[in-house]
Amino acid sequence: MTSILNTQELVKHYGSGEGVVKAVDHTSLEVRRGEFTAIVGRSGSGKSTLLHLLGGLDRPDFGKVFIEGKDIFSLKDEELAVFRRRKIGFIFQDYNLVPSLNVWENIVLPIGLDGKKADREFVTSVIESIGIADKIKALPGTLSGGQQQRVAIARALASRPAIILADEPTGNLDSRTEMEVISLLKSCVADYCQTLVMITHDETVAQMADRILIIEDGRVVANQ
Repeated sequence: MTSILNTQELVKHYGSGEGVVKAVDHTSLEVRRGEFTAIVGRSGSGKSTLLHLLGGLDRPDFGKVFIEGKDIFSLKDEELAVFRRRKIGFIFQDYNLVPSLNVWENIVLPIGLDGKKADREFVTSVIESIGIADKIKALPGTLSGGQQQRVAIARALASRPAIILADEPTGNLDSRTEMEVISLLKSCVADYCQTLVMITHDETVAQMADRILIIEDGRVVANQ
């Protein structure tokens, strides 16, 4: 199985001197195409910082990130923004939906921002598989937390990104809804031949992944 994402000696520190925080400390890792990889670790271990670096949301102090062979930090800020829209799908804990846009509009928004037209047939198939076909005209504020997260998942899948990065995507959900959403996300990733990297503090969720990376003090200390 070929790799889709690689990092080389990735470093991100905050502060200086004795107060320096080594959020990511010389981390090298590989994510294989088509895999569901979970990144786990205690609070403050550097999980979210690492995910932000993998997705180009923050630039490292040192090191490189390659997605489909492209050194993403060799790109200028505007080029990197375009690369993110086209190649990376993001799913966050707080959904990040636009309150004034309905479900359909939220899902296709990133595609429109890239100056493209949504593939209506494909987006509809995603919406149907995620189980929100009857909600496409609803505003986010009228939906439950689980439904809003389904919209966020559909949005991440709709542009057919190379890789999906999820930061504690079920952190605001009850345990039953959490399992429903994770099962749904896992099946959608398989159905649409996607690659998923997810941060989670939940051991049950992590065990559903193909591979688990354990991070401590900014370093990957185990690869299961």
